[in-house]
Amino acid sequence: MFKRNLVHSKIIAAILYLAIVIAATPFSLAQNEGHPLIKAFEGSFIESQEVKEFDEQQFVVGKVQEDGTVKTEKVEGKVTRIDYRDPDNRSSLERMRNYEEAFKKAGFEIKFSCSKEECGPEIQIETIGYYPPERYLTAFQKRKEGNVWIGVFVAEGPWTKIRVVEEKPMETGMVKVTADILKANILKDGHMAVYGIYFDTGKSDIKPESAETLKEIATLLQKNPSLQIYVVGHTDNVGNLKDNIELSQKRAEAIVNELITKYKVSSTSLEAQGVGPLAPVAANDTKEGRELNRRVEIVKK
Repeated sequence: MFKRNLVHSKIIAAILYLAIVIAATPFSLAQNEGHPLIKAFEGSFIESQEVKEFDEQQFVVGKVQEDGTVKTEKVEGKVTRIDYRDPDNRSSLERMRNYEEAFKKAGFEIKFSCSKEECGPEIQIETIGYYPPERYLTAFQKRKEGNVWIGVFVAEGPWTKIRVVEEKPMETGMVKVTADILKANILKDGHMAVYGIYFDTGKSDIKPESAETLKEIATLLQKNPSLQIYVVGHTDNVGNLKDNIELSQKRAEAIVNELITKYKVSSTSLEAQGVGPLAPVAANDTKEGRELNRRVEIVKK
């Protein structure tokens, strides 16, 4: 009995020791040490961290006006969001001054900074939430591999939020078009937009990276010989209407010709049409909208 109690006591002691070690370990060690481009204020630890390979984040670059408007920069790329718990005995002024000094030494440009009333009235900003904190700073660095934006939100709390965006284009080709997906959408809606067929700007020559999508369209038609489709070319509204309609027609014809000659699809199964910018799926006022409008649609006859 004594021996058993001794074993139990040792186990309990080991568990208590482990609990003490875990409690004494900074929370950041359980995740990582933050972003490599920015070192946290000494004595701070990570409360939460999130990394998105591609997302958007707004950065404040001007004072909030009395009507609630504020100038911001919306930046896309790899986004890292870190919330730090800071030492209780360090003021927001000291913490922000240290961040600002570090940025300047690293060659960052301070795009905007403010404190307290200088920041303007409190508002809510998309991707930021309630703004401003006690002190705020936006830093920027131009880099060959992609520009970097950093937002620092320092509260009297004490806590600090860091938002980092490393600009880069979104990875494409993450969603594959398959013959089964094409069939399901065409039977359900009568059409499907396809974005996996590529052309150079202003040209109708099909680029080699379009092969995978063309193969799936061919498979759809070969497996469903009774299915007849229009291949419809669409453009954005950049340029004049006549040229865009002609370009969209030539692109649709190039796709039809490729399917017939290379993939042995029956010529009776498909027909080319081009409508230029006349059937947009988004406004052409933004880059994102124009990209959505430049597409090919497979339409059931």
